Amino acid sequence: MMTAKPTGHYVLKADGLYLQFDRLFHAPIEDVWFSLTNPNAMKGWIGTYTGSPSTGGVRFQMSEEGAEWMNVSILECRAPHSFTADSGSGPTGVRVFCHLVEGGGMTTLTLGQRMKDASEAASIGPGWDFYLDRLAASRSGAELPVWESYYPGFSPHYRELTVPSTAKG
Repeated sequence: MMTAKPTGHYVLKADGLYLQFDRLFHAPIEDVWFSLTNPNAMKGWIGTYTGSPSTGGVRFQMSEEGAEWMNVSILECRAPHSFTADSGSGPTGVRVFCHLVEGGGMTTLTLGQRMKDASEAASIGPGWDFYLDRLAASRSGAELPVWESYYPGFSPHYRELTVPSTAKG
């Protein structure tokens, strides 16, 4: 059993501030892509979806008890390398991206969520650490981590993260 630790960090992108996470898998890129995009494989770690992603939209439901179905717009998809998606719209909308890179028998997953402001990180950061550790556990057959190992214990780490400067050096 692994000991959970907070792994997120901030990255400034052209469209805003993102809280970003990296995970490394001993697997081919197509295999990791399947875990991120196949509705049955997703059930093991985050939730599932209905609909056809090729239409540009699906309905997604997280696996937590009582989670509502939500509309997700797929803004960009380059299988098996990356996708960008928005769930919800307006002030409650969320943008998430996943990028995959394969090399030396390993695949690196980089996942990021755009932040409305840095105060959100105290709740969003522990959630993504939790789900990404669930992804790793579900892929390896390990015991799934429990939420209480992540929240509220990781919140101080995310409250204390420094937002990168926008100044050009």
